[in-house]
Amino acid sequence: MAETTTFQAAAYTAQGAERDKVTLPAPLFDGTVNMPVMHQAVKAYLANQRQGNASTKIRKYVTGGNQKPWKQKGTGRARQGSIRAPQWVGGGTVFGPIPRSYAQYVPRQVRQLARKSAFNARARENAIYVIDTFAFEAPKTKQLVDLVGALGVADQKVLILTDGVKENVFLSGRNLPLVHVMPYSDVSTYHILWSDVVLIESAALGATLEPAEDASRDEGRGARGAKTVRKAASRAGAKKAAARGGAKKAAAKRPAKKSAAKKTASKSTKKKGK
Repeated sequence: MAETTTFQAAAYTAQGAERDKVTLPAPLFDGTVNMPVMHQAVKAYLANQRQGNASTKIRKYVTGGNQKPWKQKGTGRARQGSIRAPQWVGGGTVFGPIPRSYAQYVPRQVRQLARKSAFNARARENAIYVIDTFAFEAPKTKQLVDLVGALGVADQKVLILTDGVKENVFLSGRNLPLVHVMPYSDVSTYHILWSDVVLIESAALGATLEPAEDASRDEGRGARGAKTVRKAASRAGAKKAAARGGAKKAAAKRPAKKSAAKKTASKSTKKKGK
């Protein structure tokens, strides 16, 4: 029996927080890498991108040249029949390109094998990351920039494969030259081999990863909570200090009143003695 190869991929949240590793599905990631098939698929893909618009004119399509430029004999020059012959400047082009189709057909099973081989090649390089979910509420390029930076692949070509069409994710990465976003079902061998790192949404692989809260958010919440606690403590300390100050002032006023009463009493006794 042939040995079965299993691959594990690092898993992250959409904010870049690390999660437990995920085992990639065995039917797709079985270690098969067929180089000739990948070459055929990539060559056909690039050929199918050509428009085939190059066009030149042979001598019969060039305007002019309907008569001999000079007579056949007696001039001492070489005989010429038309000024639109290929050897003349402005003449026709021999065997030049004409509009045609460059399309190449590759059988479906060959395309599938090439795509599978490309995925396995990236899995062998540990260049496949699984993202729990891309739930962007609005297009935001900064979110993808932060994700790519958190994974440490900001200087590499990143291919992001989403579970179905997600316009917000596509618009978020459209302005990034090293990031390409497309649905998982539309990816080709060329796109996988173009990229250095492949980010795949977990739902596209058939795995369900529960969205985990971002650690940075938790840290931010903790920091905010600490700040509120500090503010509350400082307010409580200020209140206590104010209360102590009021008590000291009240205590200082009481002896003053007592001394004033003693002075008035002594004055009254002196007047009585006189």
